[in-house]
Amino acid sequence: MEKEVIERKVKNILKQIEPYLKADGGGVNFVRLDDDMTVWVELTGHCANCPHSTQTLKNGIENTMKSVIPEIKSVEKI
Repeated sequence: MEKEVIERKVKNILKQIEPYLKADGGGVNFVRLDDDMTVWVELTGHCANCPHSTQTLKNGIENTMKSVIPEIKSVEKI
């Protein structure tokens, strides 16, 4: 799959996840998709400093992303 197509899918998934984060006072912004298929995001609001942010990132965002887009290697926060 082309990187541009994957990037559009990544942004779409983040839009679908964001209401769940906003319900807890947080949010997520797409930063970039590297050539090795690592997605970089910025966690915002309460998610930015939450002690559970790594769990949210890996168990929530990354698992969802990889289940829809198997090409994704990982999701990391800046």
